[in-house]
Order: sequence, then structure tokens, then C-alpha cells
Amino acid sequence: MNTRVPFSPIIVGTMRLGQWGARFNTAQYQSFIESSIEMGATTFDHADIYGGYTTEGEFGQVLKQKPELREKMQIITKCGIRYECDNRPQNRIKSYDSTKEYIIESVEQSLRELHTDHIDVLLIHRPDILMDPDEVGEAVQILNEQDKIIDFGVSNFTTSQFDLLNDKAALCTNQIEVSIHQLEGFHNGTIDQCHRYRLPVMAWSPLAGGSMFGEHPTDKDQRIIEVARPIQEKYNCELDQLLLAWLAKHPAWIIPIIGTSKVQRIESAMKAVKINITHEEWYDLYQASLGRKVA
Repeated sequence: MNTRVPFSPIIVGTMRLGQWGARFNTAQYQSFIESSIEMGATTFDHADIYGGYTTEGEFGQVLKQKPELREKMQIITKCGIRYECDNRPQNRIKSYDSTKEYIIESVEQSLRELHTDHIDVLLIHRPDILMDPDEVGEAVQILNEQDKIIDFGVSNFTTSQFDLLNDKAALCTNQIEVSIHQLEGFHNGTIDQCHRYRLPVMAWSPLAGGSMFGEHPTDKDQRIIEVARPIQEKYNCELDQLLLAWLAKHPAWIIPIIGTSKVQRIESAMKAVKINITHEEWYDLYQASLGRKVA
């Protein structure tokens, strides 16, 4: 694969660890990080806005106290969203900013918050309609030359937006929503594009936000659950594991981002991506999501 960063089989999402979720203290962050690394889940996905611009700093307190953990992990972080909150009073509205100055300023801030000297992968979080690809390329070149980032990619970009920026700054991934519920990436060319360039697809919300595990499943949920039941029995796995195995079956390198504060779910996901379902089983689940047979 055309990446300089060795990603783990799953990526640990940090969005729900802090103020937007579990509200971990430093000791809880440390226990969660160390347990994930021990299980082989060494890649952690951040964004500067998580927790209202607080999660990077909370995570970074662990690296400040135990800097030896840094060499055992890969850190992804994202920038480019100006999010209005108490910690950023200068942001009047939520908007997108991919100017050279803003990207460099954001990376410098993330480095300070995370107590690290480099980011393994920097992503532009959302497409900026006003993006100047030359300016983004200049920012990436500066950050590369200063060894402040190793690799660079995008999140939620269309294929044309990806190509526009890839001409100016070599991209290593597109982080997009992909799940049994969200099939668009299989049809709009984004997964094909990464596959063509032999780049990983980072899949956010790979379990569709957990809708199938709640008390009120939709008709689509019920179709998928019914079709999944005999396949789960065959592989002796839980529904969430089967749905991760379904993503892992695709020949493109789809890496699920597991947004959890429970180490048991990390362990379960690490086992899930090793399950190899058949082509027909993959299409059983795909058709259950579509609600019809393929043409």
C-alpha cells in the first residue's frame, strides 16, 4: 500500500473519550490507551475540534506523563473546521478553512496539545468550498519539511475534490462514512479511487451509529438482523463483529474507526476483521441493506 504510516487493523476513534462522551480522566485515558496498544490497536484518530477543542489536550496529558507510549502508536488528527464554542470565541459560526495559515496554525496547536513533535497523518476534516489546492500544497510541503507531519490525507472528500488536491499534495487516504447502512462509497467512486491508488479507506461510523443495536430497529435494521442471524451462527460471532467482517471482505483496504470507550469492544473488533465471510454472504447482507436483489 502507498502509505508511509503502518496503520493497525482497526483505528481507535477518540471523539467519545472526553467531553463529548465518557469524560475520561487522565488515568482512564492511560488505561484505555495502554490496553488498546496491547491488543494491537495502535492507531488513534483525533480531530482538533473533538470535545470542543479539549480531547487532544486530555489525550496528550498521558503522553506528557508517559512519553514512551508515543513510539508505540500512530496519531491521526484532522483540521479545517472552525467550530464555534467557548474555547474558540473567535469562531463566529461553524465554517471550513483550508488556508495555508490556518492549516499550519492548527498543526502547531495539535502538536502542543498532544505533547508530540509530529503527527503521523494530518487530514483535512471537511471539504472547503473555498479551498485553494496550491495553498494547501504549500502548507503540507512546509509541514513535511519541518518533520511535523509524516503523511497527509482528506476526510469526506468527493472523487473530484480528492483529485484536485492530490495533484498538489500526495494524499494517503480518504476518511469517509462506510457501513452496511451507508453504501454510497461503494457506488460514487470514493472507495474505487482509493483502491486504484492502493490507499486505505478509513471508515467512520462503520456500525451505522449503533442503530441496529437499539430498542427500535428500523425496517432496514430488521432485514439485516434477520439475514445476519444464520451467518453469525456459522462464524460464532456477534452482529457487530459480522458487520465489521463485512467491511473487511472488500478487496480495498477498508479500516474501521471504532469509536468506543470500552476496551472490550476494541478486542472484539480486532477479532472481527479476521473473519472471512464468503462472497454470497457478503451479498446477502448487501441486498438486505438495499431491500432488493441486485440487478
